[in-house]
Amino acid sequence: MKIAVIGGTGLIGSRVVGVLNARGHRAVPHSTATGLDLRSGEGLPEALTGADVVVNLTKPATFDEASPVFFQQTMDHLLTAAEQAGVGHAVILSIVGADLVPGLAHYRAKVLQEDLLKAGPVPYSIVRATQFFEFIDTVLSWTSDEHTVRLPATLMQPVAADDVAQAVADVSVGVPLRGTRDIAGPEVFTLDELGRITLAARGDHRAVVTDDGAGLYAAAPGRALLAGDGAVIAGTTYREWLASTAGREIRRR
Repeated sequence: MKIAVIGGTGLIGSRVVGVLNARGHRAVPHSTATGLDLRSGEGLPEALTGADVVVNLTKPATFDEASPVFFQQTMDHLLTAAEQAGVGHAVILSIVGADLVPGLAHYRAKVLQEDLLKAGPVPYSIVRATQFFEFIDTVLSWTSDEHTVRLPATLMQPVAADDVAQAVADVSVGVPLRGTRDIAGPEVFTLDELGRITLAARGDHRAVVTDDGAGLYAAAPGRALLAGDGAVIAGTTYREWLASTAGREIRRR
C-alpha cells in the first residue's frame, strides 16, 4: 500500500513511516520540510497522488485557543484533497479523554478534528493515545523551579511513542474503523508520582510537591485520562522506557 504520512518527520510520524516501510508498504513522509503546508493546502494534491491511505499526525504550534482554528483549516484542506485524490482511508491520532476535559482548549480542538473527520467524505479511523512517555519531562518543566516541581495528583496511563506508532501503523493498513481505537500504557500513575519516579531516574534531587492546581493537567477530572474498556494496552512500562533512554544517553557520551 502507498501511505501518505502527514507530519511524517515528527516524534510519532517518523516512527510510523519506519514501521510501515519495514512491513513492506510504501510510506512517504510529508511535512513543511518536504514542501507541504497543510494550513494552506499547498503540496497536498502531489502528496496524495496514488495514495491508498493518508495518516494525519500534524499538531498546532501552541496548545491554546489557536488550536481549533488550526484543525478546522487543516482538516478542511486534507479531506477535500483526499476525496479528490480517491484516497480510501484517512487516519488521525487523537487523545484519550479529549471529550472529557473541555477546560483544555487543545482537547476541545482535538474533538473538533475528530468530528470533522467523522462528518467528512473519506472512510476513517481515529486512534486515541494517552500521554506519551516522551512528553513527561516537558510536563514537569511547566511548573518547576530550581528547588521544586509542583504537580497535581491527576491519574495518568502514559504510553511509549514506539507503541503508539505500532498502533497507528496497524490501523492504517486495516479496514477503516469508522470509529475509534484507544491505546494506553500498562500502568496507571498519579502525575505527582510520575514526577518522583522521573526525577529519581534522572538523578534530579528536587522535591515534588503535590499541588492539584498546578499545570495543564490539573483540569483533567477523575479517570478522564485513563483508557476505557476495549483499549489496546501496550507492553512497555515507564521504568523500562526510562532505563532504555538512560542507556542511550550514556552511549551518546
